[in-house]
Amino acid sequence: MAANYASIDMIFTEKAADFRAVSTFIHTHPELAFEEHKCHDFLVEKLRKNGFNVIAHYLKCDTAFRATYEGTPGGPTICVMCEYDALPDVGHACGHNLIAEAGYAAGIGIKAFLENNPDVKGKVVVLGTPAEESNGGKQKLIDGGAFKDIDVAMMVHPSNTANEATPLFIGVNVLLAEFYGKAAHAAGYPWDGRNALDGAVSCYNALSMLRQHLKPNCKVHVTIKSGGTAANIVPDYASLIIMYRAPSIAELEELAARVDDCVKAGALVSATKSKVSPLHCTYLPLQSNETLAQLYKQHCEMDGMKFDGAEKLGTFVASSDVGNVSWIVPTIQPIFRIDAKGPNHSV
Repeated sequence: MAANYASIDMIFTEKAADFRAVSTFIHTHPELAFEEHKCHDFLVEKLRKNGFNVIAHYLKCDTAFRATYEGTPGGPTICVMCEYDALPDVGHACGHNLIAEAGYAAGIGIKAFLENNPDVKGKVVVLGTPAEESNGGKQKLIDGGAFKDIDVAMMVHPSNTANEATPLFIGVNVLLAEFYGKAAHAAGYPWDGRNALDGAVSCYNALSMLRQHLKPNCKVHVTIKSGGTAANIVPDYASLIIMYRAPSIAELEELAARVDDCVKAGALVSATKSKVSPLHCTYLPLQSNETLAQLYKQHCEMDGMKFDGAEKLGTFVASSDVGNVSWIVPTIQPIFRIDAKGPNHSV
């Protein structure tokens, strides 16, 4: 078995520059959710050149792909996921270029292992999953049946804090809260108006007060999306983007009810009407498969990686649509530390 691992190490050494080129290309071509056309085409071409059978624009999603290599038939199907969407304004400040590089490299490594060991049955799928930062690309692939033949799924994520095999990725919902009022002259006839911005601000303040009563691993974030166009007009429309997170589905549902109460309260005190719409699917909490996680940790330690333990992460939490995958297929998303001067989502 040592010789088998040596052959994988050899191909990783031989193709190190190729792997790095993947990260560099994606980093220098930041594309937002479902707009990752250049990165999609680049990865599809690279995987085809490496002997994978690739379906581009997979499941009618323009920027998803599925690359397959089957060794001796009859074994498990291993899925390695790639992400390559960027963030608005700050580009690849979440390191999806490194996620794509790692997924590409892992797929090639597994392919090499299957080629060199015909007695081992199995198949590897490199799955291009767009729109993690918004819109829940993995859930769209789940709905399309992308994981029906998958036995285990995995990906990794960079971090500036720690190496951890089973990090905490909690559930999240993102909402658009809209407030509808009545326009009026702000000086001449303010009593005829119903101030939608007052509704939004009252909701914002209620959410801020809610925060002090939440457990440390439950979070609420809110930003004002719109709030009127002129100071001398009572705003008839205002809106907020609300994001709330919790470590379990039950806690997420409980928090959803309290957030909804804050929206209704804002409308009530301002005599406006409110409407709440989801901006994307629920991202479920990640259920890390302990067996896969320990195998990952074991092999990383063989290569000299030291694991810090969950306490190194402190209070850091995040969310990802890989959590949705983990509820239907045994899944891991370990994090690995990089030498970054700032935290994720920053420049």
